[in-house]
Amino acid sequence: MSTSMIDPARLSAYIASRICHDLVSPVSSVTNALDLLNDPGDMEMKAQAQALLEDGAEKAGARIQYLRYAFGSIGLNSGAADIHEARKITENFVKSHRPSIEFDIQTDHLSFSHVRMMMNMVLMAVDSLPRGGVISVRIRNEAGGMTITLTCKGKRAKLRPDALKALTNDEPEDGWRPENIQPLFAKMICDGLGGELTASQGDDTVIFMATGIRAEG
Repeated sequence: MSTSMIDPARLSAYIASRICHDLVSPVSSVTNALDLLNDPGDMEMKAQAQALLEDGAEKAGARIQYLRYAFGSIGLNSGAADIHEARKITENFVKSHRPSIEFDIQTDHLSFSHVRMMMNMVLMAVDSLPRGGVISVRIRNEAGGMTITLTCKGKRAKLRPDALKALTNDEPEDGWRPENIQPLFAKMICDGLGGELTASQGDDTVIFMATGIRAEG
């Protein structure tokens, strides 16, 4: 199934559901913490509730800021993005999940579209490391265009079959759903930048690579 054949209304509904899914856990933590704070109890329980509230609010804020960039209009802005800000937003987002992240960015120009591409690759990387690990981001300007490589290493790192299908323009056997739509969205972004998005699986390693991306973004 070609990416051009997916119904735009269905695509937007699935993306919205994916965003809500990413926010459910931290928002639920905030709600539970507020319930605990409103109940009469000992000081130790209130201290735990306060810590839960702060953690949930921090994670929710980090995810909202990131998802606005990866899925929203920020990633559509023209011109050069602030590389340091993009790194910080990405680091905070990954921190709200299990893996850690490291960067090796060697380019003088990173557009908002490039950052949007990288962020969607990071979403796939986080999904491939359910037990945690390290995501290494490498960005280079090469003769054929910009290359963004994410190497994901961790215990039981797994390239999801539906993600691989999306990157090869094949609809998953169970059809498109909120749980598997994001890799297709990432491919659509890469296609729009004139590049090619691929993925491969090794021993406790998954590699995502976007090649041939237009330098100007």
